[in-house]
Amino acid sequence: MSKNLQTETVDHLFDAVLSLRNREECYRFFKDVCTVNELQALSQRFQVACMLRENCTYMEIAEKTGASTATISRVNRTLNYGLDGYGLALERLGEPDGQQNG
Repeated sequence: MSKNLQTETVDHLFDAVLSLRNREECYRFFKDVCTVNELQALSQRFQVACMLRENCTYMEIAEKTGASTATISRVNRTLNYGLDGYGLALERLGEPDGQQNG
């Protein structure tokens, strides 16, 4: 089930994202690359991660974001056992509790 994510094509996509200089350029790029639903799903997951870091309950998160408990659980599992990508981004954005515990 584990696919190799690190490929030349993914590297090329990430290089393109890293070349963007501001929010407007991000909007332009992501509107071209993603569907509205895909972009909303990505932003929803990030909002769920922020709220989990703020110790919000699943019910609070579901009510505010519209995320399913399955999505909330998946994000929570990633926060606890993933590669700390969310934590890195939250830290750089100055969000509360941006660093993983432990």
